Amino acid sequence: MRALVCKAYGPPEPDTLVIEERDDPAPGEGQLLVDIAAAGINFPDVLVIAGKYQVKVPPPFVPGNEGAGVVSAIGPGVTQFAVGDSVIINTRGGAFAEKCIADASATAPLPEDLSFEQGAGFTVTYGTSYHALKQSANLQPGETVLVLGAAGGVGITAVEIAKAMGARVIAAASSDEKLEFARSAGADELINYSDVPLKEAVKELTGGEGADVVYDPVGGELAEQAFRATAWHGRYLVIGFACGDIPKFPANIALLKEASIIGVWWGTWAMKNPQLQIQNMLAMAQLIKEGTLTPRVTESYALDEYVDAFKAITERRARGKVILRMS
Repeated sequence: MRALVCKAYGPPEPDTLVIEERDDPAPGEGQLLVDIAAAGINFPDVLVIAGKYQVKVPPPFVPGNEGAGVVSAIGPGVTQFAVGDSVIINTRGGAFAEKCIADASATAPLPEDLSFEQGAGFTVTYGTSYHALKQSANLQPGETVLVLGAAGGVGITAVEIAKAMGARVIAAASSDEKLEFARSAGADELINYSDVPLKEAVKELTGGEGADVVYDPVGGELAEQAFRATAWHGRYLVIGFACGDIPKFPANIALLKEASIIGVWWGTWAMKNPQLQIQNMLAMAQLIKEGTLTPRVTESYALDEYVDAFKAITERRARGKVILRMS
């Protein structure tokens, strides 16, 4: 099989990543072998390849944590899937290859309404946003959600899911083009934080009250502005740091608002709570069937075009999901 292999830590470029021929893996107890049709690229993949993620994997390794394809072999103890089933997988590495081993417990049927490319980009981004807004923030209908980086891979899913949960959504992004993309996903209000101060804009749109929930995958200098723009008992969700800088918050802001800073690490949460994660996936599958959620694949690349695919992430120009096609 062909696989994209990280040979050494560094930027996602040819000196670091190489396409190699590797032996086909074999599934063990409770595992599946999946012929990957497409795999999703996420910002954490960039961190993993650079050796900067929370969990470090020593090179050489095949990155990629989500994909979609067809089951080609099953290991002992697997009864819920059969050879030929179309599935979505969530795995700790290995998805950027033509074949990948996946735990059956972390695999879901591909909804009939989704293509392989849509399914490949579904698990991490939608899983993160659904868990963040439901379990972490306990979002209630009628509340206001501020989404930073609203046109990015996770940001656009947060816009969609928050609307599906009955919230009013304020989308914030760095360009009018990105904001129009967020509007197409259901955003009620738009803020271009390249043009106006974020805190003041949020306060104006909320009549001085602030946002009940802040969903922040960006970090950096915008983080404190967003936290200051929370409402009484606001919940600030730490999703990630796409800008590269980890923010530091004045603790008095939390005191004055009785606000909460909540970390969201969906991958580990899903491993610790597999039944809840399955419930989340089933709930989202129903929303897709109803037409409430529409996974958006905006950039799709062949495996040999991996450099361009990663640039869409690192240059922060992606709108929606970036996909690698294996076949």
